[in-house]
Amino acid sequence: RAVIDAPDRSADDKALDAGRHPGELLAFYGVKPGMKVAELGAGGGYTSELLARAVGPTGKVYAQNSEFILKRFAEKPWSERLSKPIMKNVVRLGRPFDDSFSADVTGLDEVFVVIFYHDTVWQKVDRAKMNAAVFRALKKGGVYAVIDHSAKAGSGANDTETFHRIEESVVKDEVEKAGFKLDSEASFLKNPNDTRDWNDSPKAAGDKRGTSDRFVLKFVKP
Repeated sequence: RAVIDAPDRSADDKALDAGRHPGELLAFYGVKPGMKVAELGAGGGYTSELLARAVGPTGKVYAQNSEFILKRFAEKPWSERLSKPIMKNVVRLGRPFDDSFSADVTGLDEVFVVIFYHDTVWQKVDRAKMNAAVFRALKKGGVYAVIDHSAKAGSGANDTETFHRIEESVVKDEVEKAGFKLDSEASFLKNPNDTRDWNDSPKAAGDKRGTSDRFVLKFVKP
């Protein structure tokens, strides 16, 4: 609660909280002070800042963006956010998804992909390599956290660019093939009333932003 209510969080970030449920997310994944964590596809840094606050000055956050993301929309907001004092424990990684971490990034407690796994599909990322890189970077018992917009049953990865959604079973299959075990799931972002037939990307969603049905998966490195 202290992380979410911090007075120096921006108004724009706080406006997203109702749809993103950051308190539940941090609690479900057990993010604690002193942890070493990472985020793939950090974008403008909404989640990375929350992680930075949660792990505190004794922790560290490795936040990755690919060149494509930075050029397309993230460079300015990401650079501005990184200049904030609260972000001093964040290491900026400008690397491709399939080679997200340098060799010295090891022993991580958790790696997050928040509403971005589907984007790696239409961006033609080698997801087997991406998931393998996450596996290597995590310590034994480390957590791979994947949150994304749910697609209609049977659609697989066909809606990743049109509606920015992916079927939950696709993610489970790909991540488990990398050696991870599904530990648990959470329901705080579920919305059974979502028809799953509309584009929930931030620019397209409009007033519907934050109302999509989303799955929350916790995988563990055995």
